[in-house]
Amino acid sequence: MLAIDGGNSKTDVALVAGDGTLLASARGPGINAHEVGVDQTVLILDAVVKQAAAQLGRSATATVVNDTFAILRAGLPDGAERHWGVAVVCGAGINCVGVAPDSRVTRYLALGTISGDWGGGYGLGLEVLWHAMRAEDGRGRDTVLTGYLTSHFGVERVEEVTIGIHKGKIGDGDLIGLAPVLLRAADEGDPVARTVVHRLADEISVMAITAMRRLDLTRLATPVVLGGGVLTARNPLLMSGITRQLAETAPDAEVRVIDIPPVAGAALLGLDSVGAPPAAAARLRAAYGISRP
Repeated sequence: MLAIDGGNSKTDVALVAGDGTLLASARGPGINAHEVGVDQTVLILDAVVKQAAAQLGRSATATVVNDTFAILRAGLPDGAERHWGVAVVCGAGINCVGVAPDSRVTRYLALGTISGDWGGGYGLGLEVLWHAMRAEDGRGRDTVLTGYLTSHFGVERVEEVTIGIHKGKIGDGDLIGLAPVLLRAADEGDPVARTVVHRLADEISVMAITAMRRLDLTRLATPVVLGGGVLTARNPLLMSGITRQLAETAPDAEVRVIDIPPVAGAALLGLDSVGAPPAAAARLRAAYGISRP
């Protein structure tokens, strides 16, 4: 089977045998259709899939699902009769899905600002730039983000970055790389950075809590699986804000951060679909260095 995790920043592919053996893997560029267009997205997918298939000298076919389902599956035990819970991804973008024990599903449009979303690496990058610009020109509070941003882009002033984006010399995607800068500044106690991280914790929490409320899961021991680069960084300030808010509304919820890449979760979904035994899932997890969820 073929597993694909197509994200904004990268595309991972894995070819997995029915017994869970990882046969081949490949990585390509991101496939954000809103930026590169549908035609280019298809070309990227085609190239990466062929790259993996060529390692075996075989052709391959694929079934596509949203990456939040892959993240949810990655964080759940293998061999369960029914996989359910809530998953939130915060990487280049942000999204959430909820699956009830009776298979009901709830989700969000996740189209960015126009669908009520905030957060993700791109949104955080915009926040860093916004605060750094205002600090530089005097409209906002001083913040170490100003120096971190100019150092990140190798310029002397924040306005050079703003103008570079305005003129198309700096791509919007470059802002995604500022998320680690924000988390580092928050760890160091910068008040501005900490305010943004607190807001991100609020946003992630409200997505998960709303999904649980829609599915009547707040009184159950609901698994809440977190994935994506921003969350798998396990920033203490961010994680404490999320766990605190979830505990207030759903005290029995079990917060988990995935320890295998989403593409492995996609492969686990594939193994489930063919009725593979738990040993196959264990073999796949071991290929990614993890013995159990």
